Amino acid sequence: MGRGGPKLGATRRRELAAAFEAGGEHYERVRPGYPEDAADWLIPAGARTAVDLGAGTGKFTALLIARGLEVTAVDPSADMLAQLERLHPGARCVVAPAESTGLPDASADLVVAAQAWHWFDTRAATREATRLLRPGGRAGLVWNQLDTTVAWVHRLSRIMHAGDVHKPDYHPPSGPELAGWESALFRWEDAITPEGIVELAKSRSYYLRASARHRATVEDNLAWYLLEHLGHMPGEALALPYLTQAWRAVPRALG
Repeated sequence: MGRGGPKLGATRRRELAAAFEAGGEHYERVRPGYPEDAADWLIPAGARTAVDLGAGTGKFTALLIARGLEVTAVDPSADMLAQLERLHPGARCVVAPAESTGLPDASADLVVAAQAWHWFDTRAATREATRLLRPGGRAGLVWNQLDTTVAWVHRLSRIMHAGDVHKPDYHPPSGPELAGWESALFRWEDAITPEGIVELAKSRSYYLRASARHRATVEDNLAWYLLEHLGHMPGEALALPYLTQAWRAVPRALG
């Protein structure tokens, strides 16, 4: 289920999230990164430390490290973090859920979740993020979304069963501990081949949880759409349009 889909029950959310506990190498290879502008917008002035919740293989962690932050990457999947540690040995890796990291109070200037917040228990994750923030710190949420204002991408998203498509009126849920929400939108394109788009579809929760028959149908439909209907050649370089939406907030003042 993508970011903008219906609200998930706790059991279903855990079932879908479990699909990502393995396959770290594949996820790292096929998933897009994030625009640098999004990281610059989220990081508070003078920040030194960050916690990346649901860090996965470190797609967003990499941007934080590149900006000189000391990053602690948290994820329940040891397989995902093994890829992160291999690629970004400067990061500290902690195998833990976002709702209970075990990290010290007031230990981060930025707590961020990229492409992950919808897998968390929102209230518990909000409390944990707020607990981790130093005075003057900030929480940030980021999602890559296929730009379905582009006609061919809109149809592609339906074939892929991609739920993470842009919905202008969407606001991420959170507990009351965070306030002062602001949002920003970043447009960019990811270089990819038709084969890469098929592999991207294979990294999504719908595909990972589907039967072999449904997986084969998705692959066949993508091959028809990209190669026959749109007329692309195998190995051809394509530009897949994305919208990256980011939100930032600060702990609510007490009293």
